[in-house]
Amino acid sequence: MKPGIRKLLVGASVVAALLGAWGAQAWHPESRHPAAAEAQAASAPVLGAAELALLPGVRTQDFDWVDTSRSRAVPVRLYWPEAAAASAPVPLVVFSHGIGGSRRGYSYLGAYWASQGMAALHVQHVGSDRSVWSGNPLQLVGRLQGAAQEDEALNRVRDVRFALDQLLAGEHSPQIRRDAIIAAGHSYGANTTLLLAGAQVQRQGQVLDLAEPRLRAAIVISAPPFYGESDPQRILAGVRIPTLHVTATEDVIRIPGYYSPASDRLQVFEATGGPSKALAVFKGGSHSIFTDRSGTGGVELNPRVKAATRELTLAFVREVLEGDARELQAWPQRHAALLNRFQPASPP
Repeated sequence: MKPGIRKLLVGASVVAALLGAWGAQAWHPESRHPAAAEAQAASAPVLGAAELALLPGVRTQDFDWVDTSRSRAVPVRLYWPEAAAASAPVPLVVFSHGIGGSRRGYSYLGAYWASQGMAALHVQHVGSDRSVWSGNPLQLVGRLQGAAQEDEALNRVRDVRFALDQLLAGEHSPQIRRDAIIAAGHSYGANTTLLLAGAQVQRQGQVLDLAEPRLRAAIVISAPPFYGESDPQRILAGVRIPTLHVTATEDVIRIPGYYSPASDRLQVFEATGGPSKALAVFKGGSHSIFTDRSGTGGVELNPRVKAATRELTLAFVREVLEGDARELQAWPQRHAALLNRFQPASPP
């Protein structure tokens, strides 16, 4: 088989699971692996039910949808801004998790966005979700690699599209702005987001275009490289919408057979096309600092990076949707102590 999605995603996906996805609460002997041990040590979510209840005007709903055309379950969690939606339609962020994750993950983003007047739909990808942690621990790596096969990479894109269709056809439809839909994702979910944003791969000499035309912008967090491809620009030049890239100087992916230095995240940024793109690189951190885990990347640094990331994504969305760049321009000064590099978007 020619280099394609399978090779592009398999290494990144396996590592993302071990370093930062939402894993099982009870670990098995595979936790002896150093990367798995890191994930185990930081397994608590940032926001529990009590904390979510304190956010003003935020309501969560879980839906267990099924895409009958693929015989595939698509569970989602919706963070809904009740107060804002009561007065006018709201923007929507559709979020894709890393491998081994679930709809419950990245709550520090979804709940925050909803508290700021945006809806957030967190999609669970059943072929690469937390179920990979179940079963014989000796077969863990095989399950992770299986979850990163080409069919699953394509199904993740279809999951997001299906979930968006369902939401826009349901009870919340009149309260969602059709011109204000943003895609976002971390690690494997960042790959999914880039494919939805216009990244293109080839199959048997034909370009496979998976772009979702309803998207206004994309938030790309810790995007892995395109494994097996020597020219990332050929894949990423097709991105058609504004993008925000977020990473850290220690955003390193490590596992036997697959290694990705933090510079790969920068290479993805450089190769990405589109009308405009911005980049934020935090000092230190880790690949999993952007998940709900509370200790990875440094106990003190972790919550500060999360808070800064929340603010950055909100400022980016407001610039894209409202044309007001003041918050985004002020953000690097406010968080200068945390930053290694910030590159604002060039005017389209």
